[in-house]
Amino acid sequence: MPDIVQPNPISKVVTDSGVASAEFYRWMTQITANDLIIGTGSPEGVIEATIGREYMDDAGLAGAVKFIKQLPDIAGDRTMGWVAI
Repeated sequence: MPDIVQPNPISKVVTDSGVASAEFYRWMTQITANDLIIGTGSPEGVIEATIGREYMDDAGLAGAVKFIKQLPDIAGDRTMGWVAI
């Protein structure tokens, strides 16, 4: 996962025109791209993600509750490569 660059603490979050500043938007995009995905069932073959992304199965059946994306893809399929942890 790429490093998340924290915005300057004294910079504006919202510009004078009322939209998110570029710096704040970039930071929020980085945070969102690395947050925990929650769903029902296994993510394998269903959820596309980058390496290191985590997924939690809210049904929690058979001990397979949390998964981590360990491979970028399998045969070009970016929804594959999840491993139960």
